[in-house]
Amino acid sequence: MFETSLTWNDVLFLLQGAGTTLTITFWAVLGGTILGMLFGLARATAPWWLNAPIGFVLDILRSVPLLIQFVLANSFKSILKLNVTAFTVGCVVLALYTAAYCAEIVRGGILAVPPTTRRAARSLGMTYTQDLTNIVFPIALRVALPSWIGLTLGVMKDTALVLWIGIVELLRSSQILVTRLQEPLFILSIAGLIYFLMSFPIARLGARLEKRWREND
Repeated sequence: MFETSLTWNDVLFLLQGAGTTLTITFWAVLGGTILGMLFGLARATAPWWLNAPIGFVLDILRSVPLLIQFVLANSFKSILKLNVTAFTVGCVVLALYTAAYCAEIVRGGILAVPPTTRRAARSLGMTYTQDLTNIVFPIALRVALPSWIGLTLGVMKDTALVLWIGIVELLRSSQILVTRLQEPLFILSIAGLIYFLMSFPIARLGARLEKRWREND
């Protein structure tokens, strides 16, 4: 018969870690999406002298492993004596990392709009702003949504790396319990189930939105 030393308090400890994971994911995706939209729009429409430096910075954020970014940011925080928490560092670094990928998603969505469609809109008397809000953004959103959902789910899993800067999120809380109870398979299975329960609604919401848009076409 299966026996475990896991108590209800231990489960609550895991759920607290899951709450931290969701909170970091929320702020990282929110900040990263806002920045990514701005950077993506600049990448798709700005002149080369603005596009090139933005692209260079985003390439750095995408190329350097996220773990190294966490460690470097946390180290510079101590060197510069900045009065910010490890939680804030984790959210900022992950938001910038998210923005680097979101910018390419937005850029791809904007460039997916046929130039003939945009020219037709301008020929009807639409301004540049009206062209973007009424023509480009609705079409780009449909193109970009699946990739953005995938990015969001990836960010949620990447939050596990914040344990290296001292944040107790879901993975770190499960490691603490594994060390204390010596039941790795059972505890990690529970942690995996919690990750699934957090990710599944996001994936289904994205699928439902895509289906609704297809039905309305």
